[in-house]
Amino acid sequence: MNEVLRAGASVGWPPGRVRLAFGLMIVLGLFLPFFVYPVFIMNVLCMALFASAFNLLLGYTGLLSFGHAAFLGGAGYLCGQAVKVWGLTPELGILLGVLLSAGLGWIIGGLAIRRSGIYFAMITLGLAQVVYFLAVQMPFTGGDDGLQGVPRGKLLGLVPLEGRYTMYYFVYAIFLLGFFVVYRTIHSPFGHVLRSIRENEPRALSLGYDVDRYKLVAFVLSAALSGLAGATKALVFQSETLTDVHWHMSGEVVLMTLLGGMGTVMGPSVGALIVLVLQNYLSGFGSWVTVITGVVFVVGVLAFRRGFVGEAVALAKKFPF
Repeated sequence: MNEVLRAGASVGWPPGRVRLAFGLMIVLGLFLPFFVYPVFIMNVLCMALFASAFNLLLGYTGLLSFGHAAFLGGAGYLCGQAVKVWGLTPELGILLGVLLSAGLGWIIGGLAIRRSGIYFAMITLGLAQVVYFLAVQMPFTGGDDGLQGVPRGKLLGLVPLEGRYTMYYFVYAIFLLGFFVVYRTIHSPFGHVLRSIRENEPRALSLGYDVDRYKLVAFVLSAALSGLAGATKALVFQSETLTDVHWHMSGEVVLMTLLGGMGTVMGPSVGALIVLVLQNYLSGFGSWVTVITGVVFVVGVLAFRRGFVGEAVALAKKFPF
């Protein structure tokens, strides 16, 4: 086990500095909705959780999935249906969405991990397109119009979530929970084994680890957290559309992860913030938003090969203070 821990050891800040950064992040999040439009922040939190879940698979296991939109959108549709039609409370709707995504992750991951590299990515993309086709054809999804008029409901049947601040702190709590799960996973012995698989899979296999089982567990966990983000997002916007299950969303989360810093804890969240800020504040440029985002991505990758956060961490280690 010690060999795997050494092989999979990550480069990062000292624990004290990490705790300080997390503490500042939590405090900032508590006061942020009083200065920035809460719905925009909630969207950022949902996408940051989605990107963090994806990073668990790509950055720490070395598996590139082009089908993660299936988990985000699938959970959103089921959560919306459960709350709007079945009359369930929001936390139960979110739970059902997470369970659906975990189940999809087990099926898609179980098939995809039989291959590696580009073949793994293409299998995830193909199976995600099946989910997209189902979202188009199934009657309760609303087709091109999407699932509209999803009520936010009452938390535990007691606390109404219609107020924007109440809803914000609910979403913020979910983000912190999901982020904590990701953080604990990558800093656990399980996470160290995942990194060793990423760095040298034959060596991890020779040490007696069931590599396929570790990959599958990581895939299911990543899918479940993506579903948590998707179900929460459906409640935030009170709707669910085909955008969240489209292959473009799967590409967008790759962009967020690489731009922020693949294999870093905070990188995907920063990447999600950058992408959403560009999309929101450059919306007046119409179709040029995609071009501008692409230019920012190219410049960012060329200038910051490890992502913005990755380069910041490397610089902090080079010049400690």
